[in-house]
Amino acid sequence: MTLQSVSRRALIGGGMGLVGGSIASRAFASPSADRFAALRTPYKFNRLVLGGSKVPGSFDEKAVDCPFVFSHGGRFYLTYVGFDGIGYQTGIAVSDDLIHWERQGVMLARDPSDPVTRYNVAAASILRETELYSPGRLIKVGGRYVCAWHAYPSAGYEQGAAVIGLAFSTDLKTWHRGPPILRPEDGAEWERGGLYKPYLVKHRDTFYLYYNAKTAEKTWHEQTGVATSRDLVTWQRHAGNPLIANGAPGTPDARFASDPFVATHRGEWAMYYFGLGTDGKARELVATGPDPLHFRKTNEVLIDVGPKGSIDDDYAHKPALVSHRGDLYHFYCAVGGPYPDEVRGISVALSRPWA
Repeated sequence: MTLQSVSRRALIGGGMGLVGGSIASRAFASPSADRFAALRTPYKFNRLVLGGSKVPGSFDEKAVDCPFVFSHGGRFYLTYVGFDGIGYQTGIAVSDDLIHWERQGVMLARDPSDPVTRYNVAAASILRETELYSPGRLIKVGGRYVCAWHAYPSAGYEQGAAVIGLAFSTDLKTWHRGPPILRPEDGAEWERGGLYKPYLVKHRDTFYLYYNAKTAEKTWHEQTGVATSRDLVTWQRHAGNPLIANGAPGTPDARFASDPFVATHRGEWAMYYFGLGTDGKARELVATGPDPLHFRKTNEVLIDVGPKGSIDDDYAHKPALVSHRGDLYHFYCAVGGPYPDEVRGISVALSRPWA
């Protein structure tokens, strides 16, 4: 089997190249409760808030993935990617309570005439305020909203070496997609296999585009880095990449350290991400630091996989957070069941017990 024929989902779902054994939910020692209490969302909803539509021919018929949450006009919005058996397209849903979501259709569609997005286009983030305990209000640049997307070149689920680009909108309905701004072949060895989720942040006069990427070998590793820009046009990869590297054997991020969500709180920075260990399970983790370029892992599993038969018994991963009435909502992609018949959807965990 060649690299091109092995998808990310098959690799981690089917267990190819994984070392036997398991990782306990507390493989990292817990840090001080006082310092990190505000980052935690330990109370799972334990049900999907959005799943595959199961509507034949719809863009999200088979599965939904990769949540991103923000508020606009007094309501909450969830962007997500839908899989129809061919590839990714990006949808959007709306809610008043962050639990019940109404699908609004496709936000960013693939373009069969474009070699970059003819099969896939995944809008992973829209520039928004960085404060963790905020409703995630959007930020305009030059009168426009800015979305970061990535696209895989081949049909199927995350097939091929993806690139990253930006799209712009004045009304959140019509998006004008620009050319790729980051390509794997222009990066270091840790990202030559392809780029994944871009997360866009503005701090002072600089834009920070966090992203994870994979190595080129068949049994690859994923790590997270950043590129910076002053004008959203010219981008410079950070010399200290990757910011979040793989952990030692036996840790929850020994294989993947992926899908960044970056926020600030009480003068510190926090990067939520998911780790994949050698047991083939994906879990939500977090690293903190004093600025946008330096992070240290907190040595804690924030959201673990569930027991056998639960919605997330395989993966609890791909973070997106927002605050509402003082509570922190942590959305994530929940995957349960044996590959290739697993159910992939979006669930949420809360900072306090559910009422």
